[in-house]
Amino acid sequence: MAMASKTLTQPNELDIHVRNSGPSHSQNGASTILGNKTPSTGDNNDSSVNSSGSEAAGRKSKRTLAQIAVVMASLCACVFLAALEITIVSTALPTIAAHFASDSGYTWIGTSFVLAHTASTPSWGKISDIWGRKPILLVANVIFFAGSLVCALVDDLAVFIAGRAIQGLGAAGMQTLVNICISDMFSQRDRGLYYGLTSIVWAVASGIGPVLGGAFTDQLSWRWCFWINLPITAAVFLLLFLTLKLPSPNTPVWAGLKAVDWPGSFLIVGGTLMLLLGLYLGGVYEPWDSAKVVCLIVFGIITALLFVWNEWKLAEYPVIPVHIFKSWSSSAAYAVTFFHAFVFMGVAYYFPLYFQAVLLASPLQSGIYLLPFILSISISAAITGAYIQFSGKYLLVSRIGLAIMTLGMGLMINLDMHLNWAKLATFQLLTGIGVGMNFEGPLLSVQAVVPHEDVAAATTSMGFTRTIATAISVVVGGVLFQNEMKAGNKVLVDKLGPELAKLFDGASASASVDMVKTLPAESQSIVRAAFFHSLDKMWIMYTVFSSGGLLLSLFVRAQHLSKERKDAHLGIKNKSKAETAADGPVNLAENN
Repeated sequence: MAMASKTLTQPNELDIHVRNSGPSHSQNGASTILGNKTPSTGDNNDSSVNSSGSEAAGRKSKRTLAQIAVVMASLCACVFLAALEITIVSTALPTIAAHFASDSGYTWIGTSFVLAHTASTPSWGKISDIWGRKPILLVANVIFFAGSLVCALVDDLAVFIAGRAIQGLGAAGMQTLVNICISDMFSQRDRGLYYGLTSIVWAVASGIGPVLGGAFTDQLSWRWCFWINLPITAAVFLLLFLTLKLPSPNTPVWAGLKAVDWPGSFLIVGGTLMLLLGLYLGGVYEPWDSAKVVCLIVFGIITALLFVWNEWKLAEYPVIPVHIFKSWSSSAAYAVTFFHAFVFMGVAYYFPLYFQAVLLASPLQSGIYLLPFILSISISAAITGAYIQFSGKYLLVSRIGLAIMTLGMGLMINLDMHLNWAKLATFQLLTGIGVGMNFEGPLLSVQAVVPHEDVAAATTSMGFTRTIATAISVVVGGVLFQNEMKAGNKVLVDKLGPELAKLFDGASASASVDMVKTLPAESQSIVRAAFFHSLDKMWIMYTVFSSGGLLLSLFVRAQHLSKERKDAHLGIKNKSKAETAADGPVNLAENN
């Protein structure tokens, strides 16, 4: 690969002059890429380029505190919208399903977003490598806006579910591109602080989502769960368009389309959809041994294996380069991220169910009850990010966090059927502190060990790991809960009668939470006990997963976090020196 030297020819333009000699990549160089060509300046300018390029580029990369604040506020708003939309409809789902007069809608309104979000995540990083971060992030905002508008307006269930899928597609792009933009803008050492900020926003949005959804449904209309996205998304789009200044390779559309790993993209989307659908349907809507569930899971796994083979052997520009998993440390970091996200989403998603079904809290009260968890995550993530930036160390704090998270989850098993603030606050604080200490470490450990040109792919893969973990966590937790409720339904039938017991059987239980408050005292106590014991099994499962994450963290190795910011590798890499010479200079223009 050719070495690149840089000079500033205009206030908003960097000319990258490609050479045929030098190491595979320089410390601050851009990779050899295909973009809109600029006229060659000739060899006479090379000396001036070499003498002043590095210094000029260094000045160019400097940002004022105000500029960083505006850009980070916009990026955090993207994260806020993506995280909020995962949970905001949870308390509004019964009302939305009733509006469309569809029992199946209760499942698909939430599932369509998660499936589209998870399945599309891997492709966003590679697309941004080809066409640049800023334009693709803006496209993701437009897609999210369009999906929100559809959901806010339509009265047809099928179109509404399609709108939710479009939302999920855009949210995946926003979430993924935010992490990649931060890796482009800051050094490895500084990223921890800014990843900490986005982690705070993610935790807060996930926590207040159910509260906002409940408030909108009770006081205004459930459609405000989607109307609220429109002005925020529009404002974020405008701010990003005006203030986010990152290099863009100006890759021609046709050349970029040819460079996309279409087989890999279709395989990862198809495999993810089939596997998650099989898990969603199994045990509740269809028997586990039904042909539909078995085929979905088996073919999902086969498709995933075909994806790995395609990335390893066939893809010229793979969506996820297989070699980023070649070290034990990197693989362990991805596994830690999976277990961490699995536990975090389990608590965030199912603790409100405990509050409402067992403690008989309203949606607003359940949001207040969840504050110790959300606040402890936010404070812990902020302190951890600042510590990593100050010390350059992340491994010990990550392991301590996993140990604290495991302790907190283990203590959840001792929760009571009645409100006990001491236990409720203490257990949530411990779990939240541990969760907050592990948003940054695994990602930084992977970014520090992979080749610089693979940082975006590694970041995208980490995001995919996190999103598929959250999706599987909700599915597996729900399956366990529903199966436990179904197993205990015979007791409910004996004590409540078949008609009433049917409301709390399997998949019906979650949708009938509001009914618990309306039951007579004796019946209410029986149903609350059924919810309590079913949720208790879930806390045990999440404790086991938390312990698994702690064990796997022992295989992660500490890496040096550089203080030097390196330029992103954008565009389409040339495959030979001859092609490099023929292409001539490549323009890497910064977006305005």
